[in-house]
Amino acid sequence: MKIVCGPKGFYFDDHKSNLDVQLYSIPDNKKFAYAGHGIAEVVRKRKINPSSRSWDFLSIALSVVCADTAGHRKQSPDGWTREFDLTIAVIDPDFWRSQAETIQKTLNFLTTDRWHISFSEGGFYPKPPKPEKKFDADCLTLFSGGMDSLIGAINLIKDGRKPVTISQVVQGDQAKQKLFPQKIHSDIESLVMSHKAKVPNGETPASQRSRSIAFLAYAALATSSLKNRNGSNTELVVSENGFISLNTPLTPMRVGSLSTRTTHPTYLSGIQEIFDSADIGLKIDTPYALKTKGEMLSECKNQSLIKELAHQSTSCGRFLLFKKTHCGRCVPCLVRRSAFHKWGEVDRTTYVYKNLGKKDSENSGFDDVRAVAMAIIQEKDLGIRRWMGAGLSSAPISNIQPYYDIAQRGLKELDDFLKAQGVA
Repeated sequence: MKIVCGPKGFYFDDHKSNLDVQLYSIPDNKKFAYAGHGIAEVVRKRKINPSSRSWDFLSIALSVVCADTAGHRKQSPDGWTREFDLTIAVIDPDFWRSQAETIQKTLNFLTTDRWHISFSEGGFYPKPPKPEKKFDADCLTLFSGGMDSLIGAINLIKDGRKPVTISQVVQGDQAKQKLFPQKIHSDIESLVMSHKAKVPNGETPASQRSRSIAFLAYAALATSSLKNRNGSNTELVVSENGFISLNTPLTPMRVGSLSTRTTHPTYLSGIQEIFDSADIGLKIDTPYALKTKGEMLSECKNQSLIKELAHQSTSCGRFLLFKKTHCGRCVPCLVRRSAFHKWGEVDRTTYVYKNLGKKDSENSGFDDVRAVAMAIIQEKDLGIRRWMGAGLSSAPISNIQPYYDIAQRGLKELDDFLKAQGVA
């Protein structure tokens, strides 16, 4: 699929494509896709002064999100793997051409597709603000409205850090993205943006595999605007439990969309390589890479606050499908419920399917529940290394054993919860 992406005024007619994407504004041509309108206005109002390469990385991220939405997996030869030929207008095309191979490799791993990336002149760069405003902060942290990012932000404040929370507007989570930082600390600063990607005839439901690259791009915009930077690099805290980050396919049949890689160490190492080469000045930190969700809850440094807020966080993979209610039976919900079970606190979350002990197709017989139960059995029979297979073979990890351990402990939490539910 040939896709060309550029700002208003870009010479789209010079490039033959299947889809044109206008970045940073809404096009007059209804056949165009678009993304990023409103971001420049947020940056202007907040008086942020990002580097030109941060803007270029945002253009890349927005283009990837649109492509991911446009590509229909069922139309590919194998029913899954898509091929993208993506041309992106940037400010510094010569530099980004030198990074194309790394970007392609990173995206191939993230979405399990084949990406070819090329760059053209004509990228967007807003007028620098005068005066520039600096965030009174010493680090950035991705903040989704989920439980893990909530715990991460709470712990940063408890440790005496001053983070800026970076959020992507998500339907159903906007109120939490505003409420949680205020509850954590009255003076905490937040930067909330939205890619607002709109693609004609895009895949439904839209793919979510590439969503984390937009979060990372917003952090790249903010990194030069911190008062209290620690040396040349700003710490970017990605608070995701290790079991979900590894997200090993539960069964051989679940290698596709059910096993996303948005915080996998291989993907984040590719992004770090790009940041370093572009001199963007971000250092990605994953402090909970060797913790389960239950361990994160149990070890949260402000227990009274997490007890108040944990049930209000969002984990469900089908949250909007069930009218902003947790389904209770998808893998993210099962990991969440297992974490509460390990923590030992009452789970006050409302679940559509709460009783998994019912022997029917909507409860214990639901595919995700069965897949988790099968994974638990297989891991016990095969051992953790054989069960995970090649899941860690591409990860840039010098000591791999702790990652096997975290996967095993994550399965143990799920096993304990399912037994308590009466699911054999």
